[in-house]
Amino acid sequence: MVVQSHPVPVGPKRVLGAFDAGCIVVGAIIGVGIFSSPGGVVQKTGDGTLALIAWAVGGVIAMCGALVFAELGGRYNASGAQYGILRESYGRLPAFMYVFCNATAIQAGAIGVIAIICVQSLAAAVGGEPPSGWWLTAACSVLVMGIALANMFGVKAGAGIQNFTVIAKVLTLLVVTCLAVFGGAQPPDAAAEVVEGGSGHGPVAGIMAALVPAFFAFGGWQHALWISGEVKNPVKSLPRAIVGGVAVVITVYLLANWAYIHLLGAGGVAKSKVIAADAVWRLWGDGGRRAIAAAVAISALGVLNAQLLSGPRLVYRMAIEGQFFRPFGVLSKRFGTPWAAILMMASVAIVLMAIAGDQGVMMLGDGAVFIDGVFFALTAAALLIVRVKEKRRAGPGVEVYSGFKVPGYPVVPLVFVVGELALLTGSYLDPSIRKVAWVGMIWIAAAALLYVVKFRKSPPAGGSAAAVPVECRQCGYAQAGLQAEQGGVRCPECGTMTPVSAPPAP
Repeated sequence: MVVQSHPVPVGPKRVLGAFDAGCIVVGAIIGVGIFSSPGGVVQKTGDGTLALIAWAVGGVIAMCGALVFAELGGRYNASGAQYGILRESYGRLPAFMYVFCNATAIQAGAIGVIAIICVQSLAAAVGGEPPSGWWLTAACSVLVMGIALANMFGVKAGAGIQNFTVIAKVLTLLVVTCLAVFGGAQPPDAAAEVVEGGSGHGPVAGIMAALVPAFFAFGGWQHALWISGEVKNPVKSLPRAIVGGVAVVITVYLLANWAYIHLLGAGGVAKSKVIAADAVWRLWGDGGRRAIAAAVAISALGVLNAQLLSGPRLVYRMAIEGQFFRPFGVLSKRFGTPWAAILMMASVAIVLMAIAGDQGVMMLGDGAVFIDGVFFALTAAALLIVRVKEKRRAGPGVEVYSGFKVPGYPVVPLVFVVGELALLTGSYLDPSIRKVAWVGMIWIAAAALLYVVKFRKSPPAGGSAAAVPVECRQCGYAQAGLQAEQGGVRCPECGTMTPVSAPPAP
């Protein structure tokens, strides 16, 4: 019996190592907020020490999520794996809505916002006047298209940019920490200084309120799932990249926030809008401000690159399964990259900037990020569904997957899912977030309408569920035309059996 009888596009090559994937995780999480606005956490706690505790608790919840996604990454590691996880757990419609909203609003909006910050920070670094209006849109468009072209030239080119920017931003934050340790006299009672405001209901309530901005600063490790089809030895490399990357971010965040409080005091942190620049200016003057502006520009460039490096793989995955317009499932014959999907995402971002302007793009981004959080929780909850389905399929005592597994299952996944939903609820109670969340809801409704009209009855590519290569869930090896044995397809690389009654492994 032949599982695959239709011609299939050659999939992308696995050329990225665990370090590359880890840099994608770190670069997608550490954006520009840690350089400018951690003061919101101090404002809600009213105390520097409590603010550090809130960051630590947020880090613990983030690590729970990283462990969950690490197991999912070990199990599902074809291109755009998050689409496959959602499709297998909840059906094609929710998976389609996520990818469509992600490509046209969440990622496109983020690309626009980050490009604006990058251009303005670069202007500040060289001492020029930040551009505005059409000049700003033009400069951002050139930047976005330049990064898109770099990623079209091969995943290694995009990964090289990512690795450089991650190292630069982490070193910058470590330099700020070293300034606090060796170069800055601490203001009197800096950590214990009481800030006006806070929750007004005691330290526990203050920490809970501060968890919303603290935790949302940790999002981004799902990018490793999007690019997983190009990671070597994904069953081992992806869990290491996700858990290791989040551990690096937690450490850097705690050190940076301690340094800010040490240099500026809790009151100074709460009031500052450009916190890293203020902290460095205290010791190095205007030269320090320019240096931080350059660091912010590099950090923004890294986030922008992460969006265009990994995000298009979701569109590509959906297209090769026949659930989106087929041209977006084509790989470059020379570079092996989903060039059409990359170009689409960059173009949508540029169009949004041209139509909505910088303020409109930021409003769209805020609304879309809230919706992204909902799908984030759904993806984590999918691990519970996957485990139950696997146990029913395999029977009692049979172990199908032997890769990384979440310690403390099912407590750790439940802690993350409940925590994520609680934080989303807390965020929604903020009137400003509730107002823009409706923008995201409208986008989801548009995605559902498009699916029903255009793709609901579309068969998978090639006319069967086996139109994409059967991929081994153990080692990631993928090949079309594998011969089936009783019970499934045996991987020629590691010998693992993949059931053929189920759809090809995401």
